[in-house]
Amino acid sequence: MAFAINNSPLFQCPQHISALNSACHDIINPKQVFRLDCRKRRAVIMNCQTTAEKKIVSGDRMLVFVPPHPLIKHWISVLRNEQTPCAIFRNAMAELGRLLIYEASREWLPTISGEIQSPMGAVSVEFVDPREPIAIVPILRAGLALAEHASSVLPATKTYHLGISRDEETLQPTVYLNKLPKKFPEGSRVFVVDPMLATGGTIVAAIQLIKDRGVDNKQIKVISAVAAPPALQKLSENFPGLHVYSGILDPYLNDKGFIFPGLGDAGDRSFGT
Repeated sequence: MAFAINNSPLFQCPQHISALNSACHDIINPKQVFRLDCRKRRAVIMNCQTTAEKKIVSGDRMLVFVPPHPLIKHWISVLRNEQTPCAIFRNAMAELGRLLIYEASREWLPTISGEIQSPMGAVSVEFVDPREPIAIVPILRAGLALAEHASSVLPATKTYHLGISRDEETLQPTVYLNKLPKKFPEGSRVFVVDPMLATGGTIVAAIQLIKDRGVDNKQIKVISAVAAPPALQKLSENFPGLHVYSGILDPYLNDKGFIFPGLGDAGDRSFGT
């Protein structure tokens, strides 16, 4: 199953994008596409066209977006620093989440048009449609920090908490809290918020629970601070058409299943426990 890595939702390359694996991957940037070959350490430039007014069509491929915003890079750098205090770390995570959710909601939220009266006269306007359900699903506990400012970005949202822990020996997920509805309302758009996509066990388990409640892959977007290839590969294999938004992609996991260089345990560093 193939997926593409894209560092801007406004640009699409017409060439086929191959799956990320240990040998190579493609990164789309605003002006050109570099196909990176990790074995030969070379880059071949291919032509690319802008599609600022068109939605990217992923088909059955999973798309991974890494928005090239300087503020996203700034907050990732704050999070990486081992000297960052707990309170500042949690604030940085919240600010990063705000930016990623903003990017992920681009051209995805349903809107309604109408006419209102401004102080100067009548004017046509467009609002996010409050009748269309938007849900935030933070995966506890670190997801709480990344999703903290979601309500300031997205109007009329509901938050459903999902607690999943990972066994440090087996690296397998266990659900300990499930506040998801028995069935999501028809047409729901769901943001799943999990800061660290490492082995992929937790995020796959979470999305499967959401799908079991009536939500299609293309109605789900994943928000993460850092993602690694094992999790992305697992998501691609299980959920074609899914969109993932991450602050940065890191190259591999260590022998304990932690992302390297990563930013440590996001939950411990967010809450000091």
